Amino acid sequence: MLNTVKTLCMLSGVSGCEQEIRDYLLERELPFADEIETDAMGNLLVMKKGKVSPAQKLMLCAHMDEVGVIITGYDADGFLRFDFIGGIDRRVILGKRVFVGENKIPGVIGLKPIHLVRGDEKNSVPKVDSLYIDIGAENEEEAKKAVALGDRGVFEDRVVEFGDGYLKAKALDDRFGCAVMLKLLEEDLPCDTWFAFTVQEEVGCRGAHGAAFRLAPDIALVLEGTTAADLPSVEESKQICRLGAGPVITFMDKATIYDTDLRKTLIRLADENGIVWQTKQQIAGGTDASVIQRSRAGVRTAILALAVRNIHSTASTAKISDMEDTLKLARLFLEEMAGEAL
Repeated sequence: MLNTVKTLCMLSGVSGCEQEIRDYLLERELPFADEIETDAMGNLLVMKKGKVSPAQKLMLCAHMDEVGVIITGYDADGFLRFDFIGGIDRRVILGKRVFVGENKIPGVIGLKPIHLVRGDEKNSVPKVDSLYIDIGAENEEEAKKAVALGDRGVFEDRVVEFGDGYLKAKALDDRFGCAVMLKLLEEDLPCDTWFAFTVQEEVGCRGAHGAAFRLAPDIALVLEGTTAADLPSVEESKQICRLGAGPVITFMDKATIYDTDLRKTLIRLADENGIVWQTKQQIAGGTDASVIQRSRAGVRTAILALAVRNIHSTASTAKISDMEDTLKLARLFLEEMAGEAL
């Protein structure tokens, strides 16, 4: 499981450019899948047969894409202008390395030197139009030869284990969910299951809308990364969730009220099998569940999330034990669905 997460996090897949992730998943899945298709949006839809065929079609979902940048212009001196793809905190990107375009041209996100900053600028978060990417080009023409307008940029892909079972990487949201589904696909399943690896979640859950409409599931389980704010500067009641406290079984976020019975089933399965779990202390965020739930005549939807500190940054951090327990609970959920079909 851990090695799969690491491998997926090191791949590039900014929203709208998920090909590298999709190709890797296809290579891994081909020996295990009974049916595979890629739709017009780029979602990868995989079905594997299990021991029973449940009366209600079951879909697991995780998104392939990650946040990043898109090139919007050039300066005369060869610097690149850019905007964000997905929700990125401007405070955390200064000085960070990026790789731009298909050729993965290395660059660094920069800002006016502190020595030249005056007045209120010292105490304000810089706007995106005051930032630039330095790729080492001497002038605008050189920059244009290396990078095209519309090219995506992805953050540095270094993955590090540290401390007492922690993992730091970019794109834990949601390569972790993809890793869980991949590991399940490689096992003998208790019931027939569709796996939807979706695109463009970070820019409005666009891929999941088409995936849910195409597959028409009755029940969906979304596997996600979610914001953990268990930091010294945040009072305990506002920390949302914590690393090391187990899978996050959410009752509601900004976009979805999750199916009560499915949520209770996940809680029961965790309790019966000694899996420590938590829920979110704040109503925050949104996931692919929002569009899956509303697809066609409606879909009963639940979520299992991984608590991720510093989410949407190059230093996203999670606890390895939380990853392993989420995989265990997802496996138990499939067994429960199979049992209901007997």
